[in-house]
Amino acid sequence: MKLPSKVKLVDVGPRDGLQNEKSPVPAAVKIELVHRLQDAGLTEIEVTSFVSPKWVPQMADNAQVMAGIRRKPGVRYSVLTPNMQGFEAAVSTAPELWPDEIVVFASASEAFSQRNINCSIAQSIERFRPVVQAAQARHIRVRGAISCAVACPYEGEVAPERVELVARLMKDIGVEHIGVADTIGVGTPIKVQRAMEAALKHYAVDQVSGHFHDTYGQALANTLVCLQMGIWQFDTSCAGLGGCPYAKGATGNVATEDVVYMLHGMGIATGIDLHKLVEAGKFISDFLQRKPNSRAATALLSKAEA
Repeated sequence: MKLPSKVKLVDVGPRDGLQNEKSPVPAAVKIELVHRLQDAGLTEIEVTSFVSPKWVPQMADNAQVMAGIRRKPGVRYSVLTPNMQGFEAAVSTAPELWPDEIVVFASASEAFSQRNINCSIAQSIERFRPVVQAAQARHIRVRGAISCAVACPYEGEVAPERVELVARLMKDIGVEHIGVADTIGVGTPIKVQRAMEAALKHYAVDQVSGHFHDTYGQALANTLVCLQMGIWQFDTSCAGLGGCPYAKGATGNVATEDVVYMLHGMGIATGIDLHKLVEAGKFISDFLQRKPNSRAATALLSKAEA
């Protein structure tokens, strides 16, 4: 078994982690979180989402956040733009404030697609087509995500063939990289492996990443099985921020701190300073007035206080 020697983590905490918080998080706090993450060594950060504030009020300050970031060379800043209206908003400012990458997402579940974005999978792909073309015309990278790649809260288990279908459709419209997401965190290693194998039928291993929620405590195991497949890119969330509004009790993405601790213990490089990362997670957790949802962070903070 040959494992990757280096892994790239995309911290989605500022976007995916905070988007469902009921109380407003000021733009200044979000900007500081991004700064702390990049200072800890993160080179990929999902910053915000250009969606209607009616549906995601937490992201209404997207332009303010993008304008306030002190950009660091070598760091890629991405945003979610689910339609042309969102994309046009993301590039309505000066080019130096544009995102380096946009993210579009489609579900492997028809039921989830209808409930979440009120259209079929095929219709969602056609919605993304002009977005992808517009981004590429501006030399902005396009990353795609396949949600509910293992299971759906409405229709149960999702067959790998559905993942393959969406991967093919994404490839056809020019999406450069695909993330396979266990949106509600019910996946186990074999199920995740099958979903990944389906995506790999249309994308090279260097163009595929994993996005695992930790509802049933399986995210690290699911990450490990992907590493064994040669996959070396993953979405994570500092302090385990987030949750899925469609799955009662679902936690956020696997905590960045926990993944970094595991990877470093396996001799796999990340370029991330774990102690600075823990402090970044503590910063946002203190603001939210709760403890970090990361076992590694909890252990290291307790050790520091002892």
